[in-house]
Amino acid sequence: MLPIDPTKKISFSRIVCDGDLVIVYERHDNMKAVKVCQDSVLQNRFGVFKHSDWIGKPFGSKVFSNKGGFIYLLAPTPELWTLVLSHRTQILYIADISFVVMYLEIVPGCLVLESGTGSGSLTTSLARAVAPTGHVYTFDFHEQRAASAREDFEKTEVCNLVTVGVRDIQGEGFPEEFSGLADSVFLDLPQPWLAIPSAAKMLKPDGALCSFSPCIEQVQRTCDTLISKFTDIRTFEVLLRTYEVQEVRMNCSQGDGGNLGSLIRKRRRHSGKGNNVQDNLSSPTVMARPCSEAKGHTGYLTFARLKCLS
Repeated sequence: MLPIDPTKKISFSRIVCDGDLVIVYERHDNMKAVKVCQDSVLQNRFGVFKHSDWIGKPFGSKVFSNKGGFIYLLAPTPELWTLVLSHRTQILYIADISFVVMYLEIVPGCLVLESGTGSGSLTTSLARAVAPTGHVYTFDFHEQRAASAREDFEKTEVCNLVTVGVRDIQGEGFPEEFSGLADSVFLDLPQPWLAIPSAAKMLKPDGALCSFSPCIEQVQRTCDTLISKFTDIRTFEVLLRTYEVQEVRMNCSQGDGGNLGSLIRKRRRHSGKGNNVQDNLSSPTVMARPCSEAKGHTGYLTFARLKCLS
């Protein structure tokens, strides 16, 4: 994803190479991560795709199977990785992740502390945000989950930007070695209020903290704890509405098309082009409508800024 050389410079290659991780795109709701191997094949409903045909092609290429079916080879960006990764826990999605990166003011060179790692969805985006000179230290109390996250960060090539630790942050707090060094802290814990005193010690003056909680009762208790050492406390719920855009042919003499036909006729009458209405009604029309399966509540994001004590 973001190959890093020893000098910490980003050298993102836009060409698919043997051993690369690619996102195989069949359609918007069907993607998977595949490691490219010279002698391997991918078989799906569209036919058999040889990996050897992929090597040397630019990311974004359309490749064909033995049956003439096709897929797209996409780069494993954090946005796409979030959609295809293995769900070991509930994950944050793009809308919440974008909000977190913006409100925590994460930029290249930042040192970020995270607890818990979970499936690594947010961590991957944090790594890109701090690259090439920053670092993300993420902690999870579950050893196997932490090991799986390390493997994923190796696959996506952000391991030089991320260090995974096994630690119960609620019970032990963050390691003292980070005291006063962190630009931002992110908490995704069942009882985040237990980790807030430690997070305050880790942050630089005026540093930012974010806590993600699915229940409003957790938010209330978190805010009660934040008041003593933090200011500018805010809570948000991010709801995303997605639209489907597609080209259709409308038959305005039947069904719901009558309303569209009436509207078009009125417009044509005013523009003096009424004679061509019938031709225009049978031409393709681009329509946008809300997706039938909209994502609802995911969780609450509580942000706060460490008080600067004079």
